[in-house]
Amino acid sequence: MKGNDMKNYEQLKQEAYLNIEKYKKLCNDLNDFLADNPEISGKEFQASQRIVEMLRKQGYDVEYPFAGYETAFKATFGQEKHSRKIAIMTEYDALPGIGHACGHCTSAAISILAGLSLKEMQEDLDADIHIIGTPVEETDGAKCTMAKNGVFDPYDMALMVHLFGENLLAPKLQALDSFVYKFHGKSAHASAAPWEGNNALNGVQLMFHAIDMLRQHVKPDVRIHGVIRDGGLAPNIVPETASAEFYVRSMSRAYLNDLMRKIDDCAKGAAIATQTTFEKMLTAESYDNLKENDTGLAVLAEIYRELGLELGDTEKVFGSSDAGNVSMVCPTFHPILQIVEPTVAIHTREFADAVKSPKAYEGIIKGAKILILQVLKIFTDKNKFEAMKKDFDN
Repeated sequence: MKGNDMKNYEQLKQEAYLNIEKYKKLCNDLNDFLADNPEISGKEFQASQRIVEMLRKQGYDVEYPFAGYETAFKATFGQEKHSRKIAIMTEYDALPGIGHACGHCTSAAISILAGLSLKEMQEDLDADIHIIGTPVEETDGAKCTMAKNGVFDPYDMALMVHLFGENLLAPKLQALDSFVYKFHGKSAHASAAPWEGNNALNGVQLMFHAIDMLRQHVKPDVRIHGVIRDGGLAPNIVPETASAEFYVRSMSRAYLNDLMRKIDDCAKGAAIATQTTFEKMLTAESYDNLKENDTGLAVLAEIYRELGLELGDTEKVFGSSDAGNVSMVCPTFHPILQIVEPTVAIHTREFADAVKSPKAYEGIIKGAKILILQVLKIFTDKNKFEAMKKDFDN
């Protein structure tokens, strides 16, 4: 469409809201199917197949599998002919033992409902709107690999909604590195000839002590947590090997990189003191912090006011998500929507029970509206669009 044929924001909003009514039952049913058939990270075969079949029935072309993941997909609608691109991200993995206690079934339903409601508006927005299935969020984070391999490079915006016990414009997502430090010593009889051995477990223990002392000198947002994975075989054998796994987090990727150098020094010092050696192994993709975008967050604040959503604790730290890696590639928005009371935490059975509640079904509609309005407000306003891009570049 050109010139006077282009629909304005209000017209597109009303059309999108009608589409929500059209597709909401389909997406409620999707939520229920995912909730009733939870699949852990990397095993989301039923979930991805159900979503892909649903999108194909609605006229989408779907690449599946996608980006090297059996359970990932990329859905496009119509001709790829517009000057801008939007990625609606979709998560659908569950947690071991407790199902959809992170609400990904509801988050997926929100993303699909938003995508379906916007699919006929690509011409008016001059934007190709894609739905990207991003599995394994709870473990290795497919979005990390996708971002590293250029999947999100063409996009002007990526967005999704996550569920919680409060409403937030954006979670405080920390950069995360996860490593195993494996110490190597020399075995010996712990009673008859302990002087013949070098205790690898002592190396691990001393590394923990050094890190505990380092905690005094790090910024308040830093989190360091570790466990001993291997502490030896028997009390009467000086441990030849021992290992510990650490998660290290910060609100800044640059600060985290410098902190990891100091943690490596803790390992080096512990190895020297105990006459052992160590090796360091990455256990998962590194997660980046969520890069904030002032223009986009101001638009989200406007949307939350329009929808009557009261904001919660804006300084709450959430941990880490692979959405942070996407935010380093293109403007990325990860608003948080309340579907439970603040006393109900994610990753609990209580939260898993809530994903088929009336509040969850209300949340599917509200969440879709958040994504839809974020797209419409920015992509129908040249000044907002350019300001968003400028914020990202800065």
